Amino acid sequence: MKKLLFLIVVILCSCQSNKKENSGAKPELNLPPDPYFAEIKVNDIKLRTPVFGDWLYSHPEKGQSFEQFMNTKYVVPTKEEDIIYLQPIGKFDALQVKQIELVRQYLEIFFQLKTKVLKEVSNDIIPKNVRRSGDLGQEQFLAGYILDSVLKKEKHEKGIALMAITEKDLYPKPEWNYVFGLASYRDKIAVSSIHRLYDKTLEGADFSLCLERLLKICSHEIGHMFGLHHCIEADCVMNGTNSLSETDEHSLRLCSLCQRKLNSGFKYDNVKRLKELEKYFKENNLAEGLGLMKKDIEKIKK
Repeated sequence: MKKLLFLIVVILCSCQSNKKENSGAKPELNLPPDPYFAEIKVNDIKLRTPVFGDWLYSHPEKGQSFEQFMNTKYVVPTKEEDIIYLQPIGKFDALQVKQIELVRQYLEIFFQLKTKVLKEVSNDIIPKNVRRSGDLGQEQFLAGYILDSVLKKEKHEKGIALMAITEKDLYPKPEWNYVFGLASYRDKIAVSSIHRLYDKTLEGADFSLCLERLLKICSHEIGHMFGLHHCIEADCVMNGTNSLSETDEHSLRLCSLCQRKLNSGFKYDNVKRLKELEKYFKENNLAEGLGLMKKDIEKIKK
């Protein structure tokens, strides 16, 4: 079997989301950081030494310091561009529609930016020459076509990032079996598939498992669009990953360093965001995320 690509190990575009810059003001490096980041840093969990099969075993990345992040042309929301859009492509059942709405709610809290779901578009927009049958007989779409011929030309009011979600399986090029998705960080667009994110159905425990994976995938890839590189400092949603099992091992939480990077340009209320995340995880019975947020809340109360 060909090597598994995780969403979104970009084929032609490396994990660099900082090629374009919005005109938003950025903070000076010599300003003291919010004490919030030092308070929650104690809850960061150091990554274990990578073993064969892990992302860092085959990709020995150097990471990205706060200073390095600040010196890149990362994207900052402005009054003209401050809305994240989700574009469903295909025919979704009721549970899948619910998943997409829950992803929307989460991204709105995670990035503290308005997030909207666009009207569902038909699979008919994908021509026959970029469709094929997969290894199990399932229909697959060419992921690059969705980026280049569907998403790249889309312009939405005040849009800062655009992610398509399809129920069909994806492949990146003929010699690969499948891919969970693909992105162009330069163009701030991505496509992901939910086809392989649940074991059998979306009922019961599978619903929560699929939702958690979608939350990790979407926040990770949009985080790249906003200039965050793969994190090598702690267990973090920005960790690189080679497989779905490795994705499951990594945290939903942004580590304190990645939170500081994101907040530097967004300037949202850190405590407000944290409490909203806690409420979200509680309402959706996501125990891991809820436990992580409770630990951070305990630290900022002291």
